[in-house]
Amino acid sequence: MHALLRTLVVVGAVAGPAWAQTPMAVHEAGGAPMTEDAGPTGPKWSFEAYTYGYRVPDDEDFVLPMVMADRDWLHLEARYNYEDMDTGSLWAGYNLEFGEELTLELTPMLGAVLGDTAGVAIGYRGALGWSSFELSSEGEWLIGTRDSADSFLYNWSELTWSPIDWLRVGVSVQRTRAYESELDIQRGFVIGVTASSLDFSVYVFNVDLASPMVIAGVGVVF
Repeated sequence: MHALLRTLVVVGAVAGPAWAQTPMAVHEAGGAPMTEDAGPTGPKWSFEAYTYGYRVPDDEDFVLPMVMADRDWLHLEARYNYEDMDTGSLWAGYNLEFGEELTLELTPMLGAVLGDTAGVAIGYRGALGWSSFELSSEGEWLIGTRDSADSFLYNWSELTWSPIDWLRVGVSVQRTRAYESELDIQRGFVIGVTASSLDFSVYVFNVDLASPMVIAGVGVVF
């Protein structure tokens, strides 16, 4: 028994300083988890809010708002008119980041969908970046709980190039059931401009059809 106690004391003396230097060490004053770049007060919240106006040919125009909040690894999100009209969804996810020159940001998520369409959803957000190029994508598999016919695979992906810091241009594809369309997978072009904490973007989908669809978006990061 005495030998075991002496061993524990020695292990504690060696491991204690190493544990105190790890990112998840408990701050002595407040007891809150710390990260290397968070400071003594812990990680801070960041917020993003976006509104997209959809000009849909031969269907009802609508607005799609989204709000996101992040704190360290935690991601929270709310959407409206995304899965269906008059339908909202609430999400929680885990932020992951990898790489330096070639970077990957990935957030697996779980969501609840309520409104004209109801269900549970498994989703993700992701972005792969290299130099001035970025491939970003968001998707979800909605499992309808009120009607199995509501189950659907949603996706929005875009590949953009930024010749200068504040400008991006590229191509985009989406699969949605929020409105009627001739195409199962729609494709188009995007141009976006960033000014300080504001972001403006315009998408034109299905340019080969008689009546293309136009989406205009504005976002703020704070």
